[in-house]
Amino acid sequence: MSLFERKPLERILSESEGGEHTLKRSLGPASLVMLGIGAIIGAGLFSLTGIAAAENAGPAIAISFAVAAIGCTFAGMCYSEFSTMIPIAGSAYTYAYSTMGELLAWIIGWDLVLEYAVGASTVSISWSAYVVSLLHDFGIVLPAQLVASPWQPMVLPNGHTVYGIINLPAVLIVVLISLLLMRGIKESANVNGVIVVVKVAVVLVFISVGVWYIKGANYTPFIPQNTGTFGEYGWSGIMRAAGVIFFAYIGFDAVSTAAQEAKQPQRDMPIGIIGSLVICTILYILFALVLTGLVHYTQFRGVAAPVALAIEQTPFAWLKMAVKLAIIAGFTSVILVMLLGQSRVFFSMSRDGLLPKLFSDIHPKFSTPWRSNLLFMVFVSLFSAFSPISVVGHMTSIGTLLAFVIVCAGIIVMRKTQPDLPRPFRTPFVPVVPILGMLVCFSMMYSLGWANWARLIVWLVIGLCVYFGYSRKHSRIRQHVDPVTRS
Repeated sequence: MSLFERKPLERILSESEGGEHTLKRSLGPASLVMLGIGAIIGAGLFSLTGIAAAENAGPAIAISFAVAAIGCTFAGMCYSEFSTMIPIAGSAYTYAYSTMGELLAWIIGWDLVLEYAVGASTVSISWSAYVVSLLHDFGIVLPAQLVASPWQPMVLPNGHTVYGIINLPAVLIVVLISLLLMRGIKESANVNGVIVVVKVAVVLVFISVGVWYIKGANYTPFIPQNTGTFGEYGWSGIMRAAGVIFFAYIGFDAVSTAAQEAKQPQRDMPIGIIGSLVICTILYILFALVLTGLVHYTQFRGVAAPVALAIEQTPFAWLKMAVKLAIIAGFTSVILVMLLGQSRVFFSMSRDGLLPKLFSDIHPKFSTPWRSNLLFMVFVSLFSAFSPISVVGHMTSIGTLLAFVIVCAGIIVMRKTQPDLPRPFRTPFVPVVPILGMLVCFSMMYSLGWANWARLIVWLVIGLCVYFGYSRKHSRIRQHVDPVTRS
């Protein structure tokens, strides 16, 4: 059989409806929107906004957020169409299997490990740093050897730089969230909802309080004149800033991994994906306007904590503590959604025989892929405990963008090969919207530099070795074996 053998859509849908490998449908539209917001709003909002305003766009950073949102919406609409046609766990992996064949499906599934597992590790390391800082504010000092990896220098709140032995707080949050995910999707969604409410509330407080202390002069000029160098202010600066802050939106695709646990996926998935993007875009634009209104954009250059600088323009010092709490909450929900997404992708790959059975074993009581959660709890914890964040940092973005490109291409293929299939949600202006999505996402991948491309290529080469060594031999589509009968 061909390496590009496609899995029929009818078979994908029939396999999801019964047997021992069945997930519980318990998520409504509100829970899906919360999952999307939980994955999107992280610390990037509190750091990237000031950097992009100072170096690229000035107060027009608000326009940059709108431009970046348009780019994400192209991909978001493609994800929405697929998630209503194929409401199955697995996200881009499942979509690729039905449109472009097994080999590309494997590549994108393996790539999603890069996005979710490595991303969760990266965020857990940052989560640890902020928790250490917050505890220091309350006079609690943790031993330096237990809050950093041996290869990652860490600047303590007192200004000292140390090298640790193990990053225990990062391990702790990964273990706790993994145990929560094993307990059940509904319980996980409820906890995520509480966390999202906390961090969104802090963002709204910053906006509603800061708006009263805005200085109109800080908006002049709203679009600073270009310096003569592409990307330094002017409209080219707005576009460059859009590329920088694009990564503040990454995460909405994780909503599609929960499609098999949505109560009414044909109705609820577009609401979850597009709804979370719309809400986050509004919050981002308002946040950017208040931030650049409180402080002139030139003062953000070289400032690691631009929000703290903006808060100093108000009489409310307690807001610094609240923002720090919001960042920790943001990191927590991002870790939760990434670990959720990873286990659901591997669940689908295991059902298809491309990975061992343990990844699709469902807990008899909790109806979750608990063994997959357990294995990746160990895997991600090791990265969190000992890896320097500089190594795992940007790998998440390039993996995500590759998934976006393949999903956009898949919409064009599916419209050509199966034009008459029911589509509860239809991506408008095909092929224009998918092509624009591919161009925007690939340009972002290009901008990440050769080092990240090299890491991606090495990871994919390892994945191809696994595919030809194990997955191709055990593929269900090649054996024509019903997955619910596998022992």
